[in-house]
Amino acid sequence: MNRVFRGFLRVETVIIPDNLKMRGKCCNIPQVEDRRYSISEVSELTDVPKHVLRQWEDRFSYLKPKRDHNGRRRYYVKDIDVVQRLKQLLWHEKLTTEGALKRLGQELHGEGRPQTRRQVMEIVDKIEAEARQMLDILGDE
Repeated sequence: MNRVFRGFLRVETVIIPDNLKMRGKCCNIPQVEDRRYSISEVSELTDVPKHVLRQWEDRFSYLKPKRDHNGRRRYYVKDIDVVQRLKQLLWHEKLTTEGALKRLGQELHGEGRPQTRRQVMEIVDKIEAEARQMLDILGDE
C-alpha cells in the first residue's frame, strides 16, 4: 500500500513502500536533518494511529520526540525510524512490549540480529577467517 503525504510549508511527496526498513530509508523520507514532523504527519507516514504513538512514547524510552515551545510533539527522521521498527516488532513479529523493548535496545546499540544480507555475509566471513586461523594454529603443532 502506497500513501502520499503532503507537508505543511512546501509540497513534498513521500511514498511509503510495503516492506518497511529502518535507518531512515523506511519511508523514502527526505533526509533533511532539521526537518521535524508533527504527530499527524508521522501517523500518516507510518499508518500508526496518533493515540498509539502517544502510548508508545510512554512505554518505550527510545521514542521520545522533542517538543516545540507550544508543547507539540516534533518527530525527527530517527524517531520515525523507531516508530517503524516498533510497528514491525509489535504488529508483524508479534513480540510483547518487553520483547520489543529488549530487541530495539540491542539493535540501537549495535547488538542483536543482522539487519541485511550483507551484514550476515560479513559475520560469516569473519567466523570463517577465525576458524581458518585456529586450524592453522592446530596444524602447526
